[in-house]
Amino acid sequence: MTLINKYKLIMSQSTLVYDIRNSRYLNITGRCTLRCQFCPKHNGSKQIHEYQLALDHQPKANEIIPLLGDVSQFEEYVFCGYGEPTLNLTTLIEVATEVKRQGGKVRVNTDGLGNLFHRRNILPELAPVVDSLSISLNADTEEAYLRHCKPKLKGAYQAVNEFIKLAPDYIDKVQVSAIDGLEGVNIERCEAIVINAKAEFKHRHLGVIG
Repeated sequence: MTLINKYKLIMSQSTLVYDIRNSRYLNITGRCTLRCQFCPKHNGSKQIHEYQLALDHQPKANEIIPLLGDVSQFEEYVFCGYGEPTLNLTTLIEVATEVKRQGGKVRVNTDGLGNLFHRRNILPELAPVVDSLSISLNADTEEAYLRHCKPKLKGAYQAVNEFIKLAPDYIDKVQVSAIDGLEGVNIERCEAIVINAKAEFKHRHLGVIG
């Protein structure tokens, strides 16, 4: 039995890593700053493809690092699960540091509320070890954002927009997405917000995950 299979067996209650196409995904928290009504976890499922992503604890870096595998075999390592990875910031940075040390690339999928949650600008901490960010905007107005994303923190819509504007100053590749199919959301206006922030827009479709 290989080290990675042995470790998966020990941690069988939690899927900490999973592979989609040529990327390895890192599932480091089940906590989130949003309660998006379109998120499968709020509709009875924590599954992506064949992987069940419910976590029974918040993992530390020493649990994730043995599961990285051969860095040369993956296009990138993506911090993404059904939680917001910046809520487990210490683990994120420690694991990303190790991926970079081994010559890999790192992407973080985020709701863009890390600065609001931590009450500081975390982008300088991410910049040395993160190659790209994928940020979820999801709405062109605060009203639509509150309706569909149901943030737990006050000022969330302003915060995500500020994060989107700041991010390109720190991270080389910043992609910002919005979901086509959410009632009351104007995709063209979402794209304009993103382009104005000098980021790349990603047009997503409701119900398509992973």
